[in-house]
Amino acid sequence: MASSSDVTSSADNTPENPESGSVPEASETPDGPARRGRVRARRAAVMAVPATLVAGALAVLTAEGALGVQFAISGMPFTVTATELNGTGFEQFGGLDEMAPGSPNAGDTGGQVLVVTSAIKNATLTKLCQSVDLGGTNLLITAGGGSEKVTAVDLTTDSTELSGNAAFNNIEIGNDASTLTKAGVKGPIGVFSQQADTVHIANLRQTNYATTAGVFRLPGLKLRFSGSGCP
Repeated sequence: MASSSDVTSSADNTPENPESGSVPEASETPDGPARRGRVRARRAAVMAVPATLVAGALAVLTAEGALGVQFAISGMPFTVTATELNGTGFEQFGGLDEMAPGSPNAGDTGGQVLVVTSAIKNATLTKLCQSVDLGGTNLLITAGGGSEKVTAVDLTTDSTELSGNAAFNNIEIGNDASTLTKAGVKGPIGVFSQQADTVHIANLRQTNYATTAGVFRLPGLKLRFSGSGCP
């Protein structure tokens, strides 16, 4: 466990030694040993994510056995940006998202996406932008560009890429994900995680596969099609 009144890091680090450490056994599935092997290998990669990677940015959100995304993802990634995010009650850990059986977006992944799950109890975002590439055009959503900011309660996101300038208060790095307490979300036992009292991220940019929130308020909401995505 480590603590700090203000911890910053860049998101340029990459996972190291993804095959090291103790790996939880995957549950039995109808697909047999080959599927279980893929799950074990991916969980090994999740557990090996270094603290410097996850401490460098916001990530969001779910793992097998965790509260968070409880639906089959489409498998289409979307971009989220904000000029500023402030949150209280922050947690972060690795996980796997699942597509619906037979999804055309599965490719050679087996319908699974390795993600970093982030949970924030209460969050505010300035100049939120979300875009989805539909092939030739983008579905673009913007909000919080005026005097009112976007607010969210029990916000979780599942990300594969993220960047920004981050600062945390009273951060704890290396927790078992099943013991987290700051945001009310618990991950699988034996999985690496971190948590903090507060999080601040400037120039946030994420590639997400899922987002959930108990309450999500978007003042100044605009939804439209555009030739380009979020800047």
